[in-house]
Amino acid sequence: MEEPLLRVQDVGKFFPPRERNAQPFWIIRGLTFTVAEGEFVTMIGPSGAGKSTLLNLIAQVDTPSEGEIAFRGRTISSPRSTVLRPGFDRQIGYVTQEDNLLPWRTTLDNVLFPLELRGGADAQGRARAGELMAAVGLAGFERHYPHELSGGMRKRCALIRTLLYDPPIILMDEPFGALDAQTRAQLQEDLLRLWSMRRKTIIFVTHDIAEAIVLGDRTLILSRPPTRIAGAHSIALPRPRDVHAAARQEGFAALHDAIREQVR
Repeated sequence: MEEPLLRVQDVGKFFPPRERNAQPFWIIRGLTFTVAEGEFVTMIGPSGAGKSTLLNLIAQVDTPSEGEIAFRGRTISSPRSTVLRPGFDRQIGYVTQEDNLLPWRTTLDNVLFPLELRGGADAQGRARAGELMAAVGLAGFERHYPHELSGGMRKRCALIRTLLYDPPIILMDEPFGALDAQTRAQLQEDLLRLWSMRRKTIIFVTHDIAEAIVLGDRTLILSRPPTRIAGAHSIALPRPRDVHAAARQEGFAALHDAIREQVR
């Protein structure tokens, strides 16, 4: 059996009590799942289910209180970890709810920034940046600054910046949550288009059931704290997917209802 790219095994995370003699609060406990190379996994759960906490553990922004996280068969995080390595040496990309663009850099310079940190943006890197920017409608905005871009364009810039340095796995924490419905649908299309170009492994956290279905190969449902996997569904909708027509495809409504019941 092929080793999964990522394995989360019996992971738990607690926060120390705020009051004397109180018990620690376990936000996550006994959480186990795997992610295969090239798989697009969406993750959904009730508010406060520890979705962002889980991504922080995978990204090594924080360490688990129990269990372990393995990447390509190698344990990269456990309670025994003594040094945090956020992003695990550029192996793990992380797209947060904020775009985190540098306001003094142009769109192109923001996109190229990770390559500069790695040693420089060569001709191949610049060509790849141009290809990705053209794919999502940012061609012609290379010299614009973040304050001159719309919210959707800023999100596209942040996404391309992560894709450009080509990490094996990308974590996405509700990146489209604050946008209007029309912009959100366009960004979903953009993400699927970009994903189809390289088939990067993605874990995408969302509160939106329809978004979880239209994007993913598989969706995982998280329970209320202490969080565990409450359900998992393979998504058989054919690719490439039309974001606007997906809800009319056979099986969508039944899957949506099943996920909604488990999220409740």
